[in-house]
Order: sequence, then structure tokens, then C-alpha cells
Amino acid sequence: MKKPLKVTITGAAGNIGYALAFRVAAGDVFGPDQPVILQLMELPMTMGPLGGVGMEMEDCAFPLVHDVVLTDDPKVGFRDTDYALLVGAKPRTKGMERSDLISENARIFSTQGRAINEYASREVRVMVVGNPANTNAMIAAANAPDLPRERFTAMARLDHNRAIGMLAKKTGALPGDVKRMIVWGNHSPTMHTDLTHCTVKGQPAMGLVPEDWYREVMVPTVQRRGAAVIEARGASSAASAAASVVDHVRDWFLGTPEGDWVSMGVHSDGSYGIQEGLVYSFPVTCKAGTYQIVPGLEVTAFGTERMKVTEKELQDERAVVADLL
Repeated sequence: MKKPLKVTITGAAGNIGYALAFRVAAGDVFGPDQPVILQLMELPMTMGPLGGVGMEMEDCAFPLVHDVVLTDDPKVGFRDTDYALLVGAKPRTKGMERSDLISENARIFSTQGRAINEYASREVRVMVVGNPANTNAMIAAANAPDLPRERFTAMARLDHNRAIGMLAKKTGALPGDVKRMIVWGNHSPTMHTDLTHCTVKGQPAMGLVPEDWYREVMVPTVQRRGAAVIEARGASSAASAAASVVDHVRDWFLGTPEGDWVSMGVHSDGSYGIQEGLVYSFPVTCKAGTYQIVPGLEVTAFGTERMKVTEKELQDERAVVADLL
């Protein structure tokens, strides 16, 4: 039997963390033959609900789960962890400016970055889900100087999956028929959906949909989908966000399908003219816990304009938290 992977989930009693923990336990992330030890973290005041998660996990009797650790102590939660899924973050409340949210969560992720640096496995991989995810990933990496920054990634897969679902519906295809979708930039309303290289059943996507629909309907709809979900159900995306974490980490661990790529928030190396060091969503291919930004793709003038808008937002966010970097 394989050695169990230690998997940390922060905010594990919250809606996303709760949905995610059971997917990891079932083998949906690391495969049906990979045992796991779950290290579920919460704040001291939410350890009661986390205890309930632990009870349910025990009641499921997952064969792959070798242990479940429930804790509010980063020293315990990040101890020797192989994968750290940073879900927990302060949500934006009514009247709160985005800059206020960035400042509040920056402190959380700087603390977690230091804890990961001190206690986690030297081979740890980190995915940041808590918003603003890109900037939080940059902060966590900056506070973990003993680990390569390439180990820190951010959520973009939710936007990527939303775009696939919308295009599949528009073209009468299945989501599995859609390949080479790209989402550029920040996990925010400035992110940019790019169909230039996308295919549906092997056919160029831009030849299957009107260009005005793409620019005036698809791009803004994907950008604002999170707000639309909140308006419709009175709560933010949870199951779809958890599914996106599953997809992101599974591809990172097991590799992307041949001939396809995925969107992932990673540290820019200057590719496509994006400022080096920003955590920015690029098309990437993955293999055995590593990723490579897809090189040399042609970008339209429209795409370049939108990519610069989302880059500017990330630069502004970085300026807010400069003292933590």
C-alpha cells in the first residue's frame, strides 16, 4: 500500500471546506489507491462544528482515510503536510472595501505562510482558495522563504470551469468536449476568458459562436458569475468551488490530459509580458506535481487589453500588502 499523503484543509467546517474534505477522502483528488491523512483546521471558535465534520468523516468509513486530525493549531495542522489547501479566509461583508478585505486576509496568509515554511513537508504543494486568492498566494509564498515559490498556486479553475460550462451549453456540447480553455489574470471580476485557442469537439470555438456574444455576453457573465450565484441562492459558491479545488489539485498531482491544458494561478515568470512575481492565471500543463506555463500562444489585441486590466488590479493589490512581502 502507498504511504498516506498528509492533506491540510483550512476552514474545513465552512461550506467549501466541508464539501472538499469528503471529496478528498473519497479518492477524487489523489486517486482511488492513494491513502490520505486529513489535517482539518479551523479557528478556536469553530472547533465545535469541526468536531461534527470529524464525526461525519468517521461515519463515512472511507477506506482511504488513515487518520483525521482536527485542530486550531497551525503547528499541528501543517505538520509534515504534503498538500495544503488554504480555503479559510475572512469573507467580504456589507460596506467593506476590497482594500480592507485584502488587508485583513493578508495577515492570515502571512501567518499561514510562516507556519507552512516551518512545519510542512519540504515537498509541500499549496493551493490558495480564500480571496483575494492570487494576492494571498503571493503573500503566503513570500512568508515561506525556504520553499520554492512554484509550490504556491491560486484558484483560477472555478472561472475556467464556469467558462467551459457556458460554452458547452451555448454550442450544445458536453463539458468534456471543450478543450484548451484559457482564463487569464486575477480570480476576480477582471479575469479574462480567452476562446482564441479553445476547441469544441475538435472545432475552433470562435467559429462556433458569434464574436459579439463572446465579447459582450460570455466574458462579462463569467466575470460576474460569483455575484450571480450569491444573488440567486443567498450564499457564495461552495460545491462548485470545492469541485474546482478537486480539479486543480488532481491535475497538479496526476497531470493534465494529453493535448489539453488548464488555467492555474501561478507566479509569473514574465511570460506574455506579465510582470514577474505576480500570481496570475496562465494556461499550464502539469505533470507529477510540477507545472509549465504554455509558451508562445498568440494573443489578440482584445485579449492583450483585458490581460493588462487584470494585471493592473493585481499590481494595485500588491501595493496594499507591500509590507508583508
